[in-house]
Amino acid sequence: MAKKYIDVMDTTFRDGFQSVFGGRVLMEDFFPAVEAAKDAGITHFEFGGGARFQSLFFYLRENAFDMMDRFREIVGPDANLQTLARGINTVMLDTGSRELVEMHAKMFAKHGVSTIRNFDALNDVQNLEYSAECIKKYSLNHEVVVTLMDLPPGCVGAHDVPFYEKTLRNILDSNVPYDSICFKDASGTSSPQKIYETIKMARKLVGDDTHIRLHTHETAGVSIACYLAALEAGADGIDLAASPVSGGTSQPDILTMLHAVKGKNYDLGGLDTEKILKYQEVLTDCLKDYFIPPEATQVSPLIPFSPMPGGALTANTQMMRDNGTLDKFPDVIKAMREVVEKGGYGTSVTPVSQFYWQQAYANVMFGPWKQIAPGYGKMVLGYFGKTPTKPDEEVVKLASEKLKLEPTSENPLDIADRDEKKTMAYWEKRLNEENIEATEENIFIAAACDEKGIAFLKGDSPLSVRKNEKVCKQGESKNMNNASGNYTVVVDGQKFNVTVAEGDANIQITPAETSSTPVETSRDQQEVPAAVNGNVWKVLVKEGEKVEKDQKIMILEAMKMEIDINAPQAGTISKILVSQNEAVDEGQSLAIIS
Repeated sequence: MAKKYIDVMDTTFRDGFQSVFGGRVLMEDFFPAVEAAKDAGITHFEFGGGARFQSLFFYLRENAFDMMDRFREIVGPDANLQTLARGINTVMLDTGSRELVEMHAKMFAKHGVSTIRNFDALNDVQNLEYSAECIKKYSLNHEVVVTLMDLPPGCVGAHDVPFYEKTLRNILDSNVPYDSICFKDASGTSSPQKIYETIKMARKLVGDDTHIRLHTHETAGVSIACYLAALEAGADGIDLAASPVSGGTSQPDILTMLHAVKGKNYDLGGLDTEKILKYQEVLTDCLKDYFIPPEATQVSPLIPFSPMPGGALTANTQMMRDNGTLDKFPDVIKAMREVVEKGGYGTSVTPVSQFYWQQAYANVMFGPWKQIAPGYGKMVLGYFGKTPTKPDEEVVKLASEKLKLEPTSENPLDIADRDEKKTMAYWEKRLNEENIEATEENIFIAAACDEKGIAFLKGDSPLSVRKNEKVCKQGESKNMNNASGNYTVVVDGQKFNVTVAEGDANIQITPAETSSTPVETSRDQQEVPAAVNGNVWKVLVKEGEKVEKDQKIMILEAMKMEIDINAPQAGTISKILVSQNEAVDEGQSLAIIS
């Protein structure tokens, strides 16, 4: 009897890159590996969407649509190229209007996409209905998703097999059009037995003709067991990645899975071990200069207690490295447990995973529930849809007070449609003001990336690629051996000033100052310090302006979170000591109030 053919999607160039490098891999560096993957017989790729859309504009000075076009040219017209979409958030972190949700499908269809995997982190089926219609309108395959995770021990009320059955029945009853079904576990925390029972349940509900697949991560160390359980239960497809961006926070390795099914009745994509070995050799060479954070290669027994998805974990730890707060990582992971429990059990996948992370980070840095991260607060108030269970009443009350928003049960799309900044016309006007060509692609880039999108289109976006032996500065790669000068480096959360010189010259290494030089103030003056390490996002006042006590005078950005800086006393802004986009250290003086 012939073995059952199992479709394998290679996630290397999307989720693999996101889970290991925070999505920051330049296209010219990895395209030879795409060619090698094609030669190895791989025909199904995840190649864009998710965080691999915004990250190109934010950090790489690359156009995601250009990358997608080039990828399609390499693999040919018949390959199944798949992207990831967050329901009504599409490739944004905030809810899109109906106009932007449709434009997402239109643009991705235009730029080489075959299939869009479409999920809602809250498993609110209402959030899948319109996006599904748009995906099918532009003749794309729609892979509808039920998002999975395990709850921290002792927590009940969602994320068990009956909950997933209810979600799947809601999808079927709502007549959401779909071509396949994916059960997606971004944190890799679901147990193999739950996976087996969930796939069995789904197969019974939808019959034998519907393609069912599982997506998971190795983060908690049970991914291979979960894939074997899914195959045994009747799954038709699984997602795998190639070394060196497999395992750890990413998907299981292709070669490892080929080994795991030896002697079983499964044919994994018709793939040949020797050809995959050659592909992985090319990929390893392509990525040899990239810094792989150690946490990206590890599994963690603590993840089931605080479900942090692999695709977000390394992105967050890298930001903590940049901010000099990596030593706080264990505390933030520990704090996530309470944040998940009180937040209504939305699945820990983007954007909800980022909301969880931001709130846990705020609880660690400022004290438990002293601040409410905007995304987390809007989630518990209902602005992203209905959470699986009711959030904690005290947290809802606190979020309402802090954000000055009332709880809502209104359709998030209706709310977004009233927001002028979520219209094509608004962003077309912004492009015209900046003398930027107002193509549909450019309008969508601006709408999806906000002012960072405008900066990219103007050529003003930063280049931020982490490599082992090269420094990317002002668009150029410079070998560190020839990079004479003064640098500030961060080692285990501590900053050091390093002087680098050519040849055998002596170098000096000294602890770096953690804040600016103290500012002299008189008795009636008070400094306004930075609450955390971060960047100045907005300065809301001017020198000479009168302010009230607790008035918001600046906003910092740290860990993708807005942090309000309030006046400690009433008075007059006598001096502003920082400028917009400037990096600041915790405790650094930002302004002086007289």
